[in-house]
Amino acid sequence: MSARSEPGLRAPQSRTNGDPVSEENALAAWTADEMMTVAAARQLRDGAACFVGIGLPSTAANLARVTHAPNLVLIYESGCLGAKPDRLPLSIGDGVLADTADAVVSVPEVFNYWLQPGRIDVGFLGAAQLDRYGNINTTVVGDDYAAPKVRLPGAGGAPEIAASCGEVVVIVRQNLRTFTERVDFVTSVGYGSGPGDRERLGLRGGGPRLVITDLGVLEPDPVTRELTLTSLHPGVTREQARAATGWDLAVAERLSTGAPPTTHELTVLRALEATKHGSPR
Repeated sequence: MSARSEPGLRAPQSRTNGDPVSEENALAAWTADEMMTVAAARQLRDGAACFVGIGLPSTAANLARVTHAPNLVLIYESGCLGAKPDRLPLSIGDGVLADTADAVVSVPEVFNYWLQPGRIDVGFLGAAQLDRYGNINTTVVGDDYAAPKVRLPGAGGAPEIAASCGEVVVIVRQNLRTFTERVDFVTSVGYGSGPGDRERLGLRGGGPRLVITDLGVLEPDPVTRELTLTSLHPGVTREQARAATGWDLAVAERLSTGAPPTTHELTVLRALEATKHGSPR
């Protein structure tokens, strides 16, 4: 059964916040996107400073802040430091970010003082295309930059986030359109063409640590820097992950299966998703 095509998979009984989960909740369906978002949120530790992009990264980061990481410091490109929105922001310019931030600074200060010197622990990014070395394209699809098949939203702050954060976590749906042998345009550098490229380019940050998809989790090989499948989400097979990848996907010898979402995680996530139209929780 494909986690991609089904509305959800049944989660086994587990415990949430120390209390047994009821049978009704234990059998509640969850979607592949919810599993991806929960898996990404779990990677954010309490007290870390996280540079957040809008969309899936923002949803996962706010889920982490409301659940296990209340002291997570969310930083948005618009200059909002320590934002604590009570709903999912519609853009980096959403007023709820400034209203709930510890401080609001200029965009040049965000980049020149906070990001580029390496003061931010984690960069949370999405991607339109991603290759085996974690390079990201959010600029154009097609070989002709002047007349592309699709012109994407562009770079924004992503190149600097990828270059300078202590580590980068990418959250993206896994399919042949997105996971390409070669990206059409390198907007944000992952590991370039392999080992040593980040150092050669003088990039301060550590590069992609994890790529979290709707099928599983990929990590860079410590030697080759090629993305390797290290964990599958419940109900997903390695064959599904390979079929959704535009290159010969490397698979870890000890391939694990991640834990399904808890009732608490799903409840909070669904409450957050319900605020997308502008209503607070």
